[in-house]
Amino acid sequence: MTPVMPATARPAVPVPAVAPGGLAPAAGSIRLAAEHFVAATLYLLAGALGLVWVAPELAAGAYLSPPVAGVTHLFTLGWLTLTVFGALCQLLPVALGTPVRSTRLAHVGFWAFTPGVGLFAAGVATSRVALHHAGILLVAAGILLVLANVGGALPGARTRDVTWAAIALALGFLASTLVLGIVLLHNLHTGFIGGARVRVLATHLHVAIVGWLLLMIVGVSHRLLPMFLLSHGANTSWTGRALALLASGVVVLGAGLTLQRPAAAWAGALLMLAGLGCFFRQAYAFYRARVRRKLDVGMRFAATALGFLATSALLGVAVLAAGASRPRLAAAYVITGLLGGIVLYVIGIFYKIVPLLAWTARFRGRIGKGPVPTVAQLYSARLGYVQLWLMAGGVAALAAGTAAGSPNAARCGAVLFLGGVLVFLVQLGRVVRGGGAAG
Repeated sequence: MTPVMPATARPAVPVPAVAPGGLAPAAGSIRLAAEHFVAATLYLLAGALGLVWVAPELAAGAYLSPPVAGVTHLFTLGWLTLTVFGALCQLLPVALGTPVRSTRLAHVGFWAFTPGVGLFAAGVATSRVALHHAGILLVAAGILLVLANVGGALPGARTRDVTWAAIALALGFLASTLVLGIVLLHNLHTGFIGGARVRVLATHLHVAIVGWLLLMIVGVSHRLLPMFLLSHGANTSWTGRALALLASGVVVLGAGLTLQRPAAAWAGALLMLAGLGCFFRQAYAFYRARVRRKLDVGMRFAATALGFLATSALLGVAVLAAGASRPRLAAAYVITGLLGGIVLYVIGIFYKIVPLLAWTARFRGRIGKGPVPTVAQLYSARLGYVQLWLMAGGVAALAAGTAAGSPNAARCGAVLFLGGVLVFLVQLGRVVRGGGAAG
């Protein structure tokens, strides 16, 4: 993609008709993306509230408890997966030159998946069979529809680059996540996998977080970071290496964990570490080559998330070395990677995409007819930094309290995280209302 204008040319008055790099929203899919983002945000709030509830259990090392599992799915399925589904509706036409196969099918998938997540999470958290069975049926239906709708569009893409490969790989891991989830759910009633439950759960977790979510982030960031940072011309060779190493690492790690082959598990972990290092190197290249030196709040969220991902990687090595003997350390590893890394990174991208969509829907038709705000004026940068400090500090306190076995510290971290989410809701309300003067 080419920039909207050369970096040396600056308009007298910024007119945000498109995002940097030409990421113009597809008008026909704004409603589809918006409904996904609204539902995802509600699940983010539900997950943050649930985190306050389960913080003492995390500090006790009870990461296998039903309430913890239920709250985890509010973040992974509710906030993150719904956000990715909504973002793909906008990204596919712009980045790959192909829309989803059917907008109507996408709406149907949304209305199956969204209530299914709530039913499933509630059923798992409360151990109510009817709820989580109904929920998993709806979630599975929604995922299968997305796989058909998005996956079916990929063969017709005009562009087949690393972003295309990342989406294809991530969709494959999403399907694997669903299969492993169904296996674990069936095991709750039959116990057919016996003592392998924890190993299968660990594989399920890594396939979901690294295979599905992180691979998608790596591939999409290859397009979005240069646009948002105005860093065209940076070396882009590291993304493909990151994808290959992360994808192969997840497979090898999962096989090693499930089959109790320590050498394979370590090989997979080292491949994943190398892949993560390549992603960091690619992100560094984009940040370093940026034209605008001052980072906005969205890109600061993304940079902070990269720091948490690095910390989580180090904790993961310690967890693999310790085995099942350190459950609180394992919980801190997931908290740091999932909440600090993946969740904060997606919030950073949210800060770039959602105001643009809202601006397009509200103001694009008013250009030339009167004053309109810029995209950045739809939210308060000052509140954004408050949110970043609350959420990042909350994740750090929650992870530290969990690792130290301190329920009070863990709950304090969860409350800080919830405070950051509430600030985020204020910001989104401001965006929907059309904003005001920049904060």
